[in-house]
Amino acid sequence: MKSKWTLRTTRVNTKELSQKTGFSSVVTKILVNRGINSPEAIKRFMYGDIKDLYDPFLMKDMDKGTEIIKNAIISNKKIVIYGDYDADGVTSTSILFKALKRCGANVDYYIPDRQSEGYGMCSDRIMKLHEEGYDVILTCDNGISAIDEIKLAKSLGMTVIVTDHHELVFKEDDKGNEIFVMPEADAIINTKRKDCTYPFKMLCGAGIAYKFAIALYSKFKIDISETYEFIELAGIGTICDVVDLIDENRIIAKKSLEMLTKTKNLGLRTLKKVIGIEGKAIKSYNVGFQIGPCINATGRLETAALSVELLLCNDEKKAYELANTLFELNKKRQHLTNMNVEQVVENIENSEMKNHKVIVVYKSDIHESIAGIVAGKIREKFNVPCIILTDGKEMPKGSGRSIEKYNIFKELVKCKELLEKFGGHPMAAGLSIKEENIDKLRYALNKNCKLSDDDIIPKIRIDEVLPLENISYKLINELEMLEPFGKGNPSPILANKNVIVDNASLIGKEKNVVRFKCRIPNTNRIIDAVCFNGKDKFEEIFGEAYTKEQNNNNTTMLDIIFSPYINEYNGIKSIQLKVSDFRLSK
Repeated sequence: MKSKWTLRTTRVNTKELSQKTGFSSVVTKILVNRGINSPEAIKRFMYGDIKDLYDPFLMKDMDKGTEIIKNAIISNKKIVIYGDYDADGVTSTSILFKALKRCGANVDYYIPDRQSEGYGMCSDRIMKLHEEGYDVILTCDNGISAIDEIKLAKSLGMTVIVTDHHELVFKEDDKGNEIFVMPEADAIINTKRKDCTYPFKMLCGAGIAYKFAIALYSKFKIDISETYEFIELAGIGTICDVVDLIDENRIIAKKSLEMLTKTKNLGLRTLKKVIGIEGKAIKSYNVGFQIGPCINATGRLETAALSVELLLCNDEKKAYELANTLFELNKKRQHLTNMNVEQVVENIENSEMKNHKVIVVYKSDIHESIAGIVAGKIREKFNVPCIILTDGKEMPKGSGRSIEKYNIFKELVKCKELLEKFGGHPMAAGLSIKEENIDKLRYALNKNCKLSDDDIIPKIRIDEVLPLENISYKLINELEMLEPFGKGNPSPILANKNVIVDNASLIGKEKNVVRFKCRIPNTNRIIDAVCFNGKDKFEEIFGEAYTKEQNNNNTTMLDIIFSPYINEYNGIKSIQLKVSDFRLSK
């Protein structure tokens, strides 16, 4: 699918702002494009540190919740941390477990089984925890939608504190107004609460767990510096849960990457070694696409308790065994994902679904733990919302992934009478549904869909047009200061038109990487460029004959979208371009 290129524009005087801040006009424009448009905001974004984090007691119920836990610890009550099986849930659980242990708590943790229990709290598990003598349940990364489950826990005489970051459950009245519903817990710490005045609303579960630890330590008169170790784990949860990397999330993620590079956590240090990134500066990519997937793989294919165990591990031999288990499970997960994506794509392209603006696929043999990943891959390929359903223990269940213009959570609310259980965000959701209702759901979602043809055309929003002659080592170093990249702070998208390109060719074992040389106008200098996903476009532009002959003598003029980076080989540094898209110049 061809993408539409658009240049971001702003009314802010970026030249004046550049002079006030000392940053280049290119970096200033990128920051303005992300809504950071004052000298003070730029300073906080670029130099924000732990000291700039907000007071955790500004969160609604933080004082109340930590006071309950403090009294439970003093009274030696049995506390269980009820976590979740993804990277955010695993890191949240690890943070709270370590924090409560440090305060002397009689505490353990429970991670639900993805297949038999699914996301969130389970009534049968609550009954069992009660039978095992637990007095207090402290949730993390879940609980806000557990209306019935928490009601059950309360009826059994248990105390429940919820720490969560997910959207509140709501019902619509006769006039279509949203009426929000919260569980009857003893304390609910969630910045999404409408009565919570906390300045930043986008913390993930691990971020809130970290803030809970700070508040709890303050009540036990433990030096706040002892909570710094939790930032490393909170950053993993923040990056992996794809929350906006701005404000507090940026500070947490940035500090986490610094700590991960020289981590003292035995489990993480061993996992880095097994992955093959030991001794390297850890970037958001390493967390999002290497460390995070290994942590997630246990919850997908076995039990996420293995990942918690690794993060808490103090035995080198055990850490090595666990790290290898995580690594091998992730390799298995990758194989299952690739195989099922191919099959689902073929299914869509050979059916009416290829014309749908909301794709709903039921494939009974997909491992339910990878349904969300497959949905994400299908969403990327067709650029429309996608729900992947597979067989669950009692009924089909699955995950949905959406695009910017489509709030999948709200759209599922409109179809709630067809669903047995659901929850999520505007961009992602999980659901359970009876098989006889799947076709009805597909029909209803597409009937209600307001997406236009333009909405589903992939958009590439260019931050700035950057002539090649203006690229320098200084600029690249400034661009690196914008890390970590992710949702809310994507990698800068730079572009240039009418670039003279020589020696275009396909390289790599599979001949699927495009390489070419870009001439810098009015000089004898060239910049090497590579594009890792441009084989099809290369063949479309240059032709199959060109591809076969690898005609390196032709000169072509292209428009390119790129990011510059510094390549070092045999001690020699050079500027190169990573090209994400290209087209023939008009």
